Amino acid sequence: MTLAVTLMIRDEADILPEWLAYHVAQGVDVLIVTDNGSTDGTTEILEAFAATAEITVDLRHDPVHRKQQSPVVTGMARDAYLLHQADWVINADADEFLIARDRGLTLSEVFSRLDPAVRAFVVPVVNMVGPLAERGGGLERLVWRDERSAEDLDTIGLISHPSGNAIHVGDPDVRVVQGNHLVTLAQGAVPPEELALEVLHFPWRSWSQYSHRVDISGRAYEANPDATPSPAHHGMRDFRRLRDGSLKAYWALRGVTQAEAEAGPFRHDDSLARLFSQEDAFPTVPDELLSPGEVEGLRGAGLGLVRRDAALARTEASLAAAVENVRLLENTVEHVTARSTALEGLANDRERTVQALSSRKAVRWADAVGTRARRLRTGLHLR
Repeated sequence: MTLAVTLMIRDEADILPEWLAYHVAQGVDVLIVTDNGSTDGTTEILEAFAATAEITVDLRHDPVHRKQQSPVVTGMARDAYLLHQADWVINADADEFLIARDRGLTLSEVFSRLDPAVRAFVVPVVNMVGPLAERGGGLERLVWRDERSAEDLDTIGLISHPSGNAIHVGDPDVRVVQGNHLVTLAQGAVPPEELALEVLHFPWRSWSQYSHRVDISGRAYEANPDATPSPAHHGMRDFRRLRDGSLKAYWALRGVTQAEAEAGPFRHDDSLARLFSQEDAFPTVPDELLSPGEVEGLRGAGLGLVRRDAALARTEASLAAAVENVRLLENTVEHVTARSTALEGLANDRERTVQALSSRKAVRWADAVGTRARRLRTGLHLR
């Protein structure tokens, strides 16, 4: 069984060494990586790893920044089968760690037992949160599974938990949708519960990392005329916030203190921290935590911004409803006016018809009178 992982990456040096070490330890056979023009040391880390790794590393370079993830990942996923004979393909991001729910199993052990008849399946993604940091990889700090409800997330300006990631068998014709959430292969059999997988996701591991990612992602969208994200798209929304200077306050709402985590809807999960401790592979970028005072100030500002956004949304919804009501009233008036015009035309037609009938009746009456007069005159002459 050959297990391949694809990765399109740009500027993730804070977490990349641990990501690479993790997948080697999990028994991955092939890594196909496309470096998307990194400038933070990511390229050098990948090149050094490719030169010394004991697994197959297919390192590629694509310096274009136009949000072309779907075609690039699709190409890597197809090559995993065509060039490396992969039986299973995992399409991942650098802040995602696919892991067996049975922590005693490695990825290699799970996929060696999976029936290829499964074809494709989606695994859930869990956001990992914890105390806020200015910089740092965060794998030892972010040890709380975010299990907040949709209502809880709404209070901090988040729409929902992330969508699941698609995993599939090797296939020469597979297509991977933007974000790695869907593939074009239909699911066959259902994976057994004892081989269940999940993704531990670290999207907000530091302010420096998150703000940089929002910036390069937003610029990439702007550079691609074929990419048309909705104005409500979370990436473009945060890009606007970054530009107006408010993003850090919003970002601060996504972290939790130790006390909040222990009291709130979070579950402790230090699986990765324990794994790296056993492997003696501690994070290469140490955490630089924000001070309690800065956290308090940012979160207060963030909550105020979220409340403002909610008020604006309600106002916009009311305005939209009012505009729709006006449109409906205008349509009603237009319909009534058209109906009135039609009825008026019908009335005029009927009046003309009555007048015509009356005229013809008067003519017939005059003819009858004339006929009778003639008859009378004829009768008088006969006498």
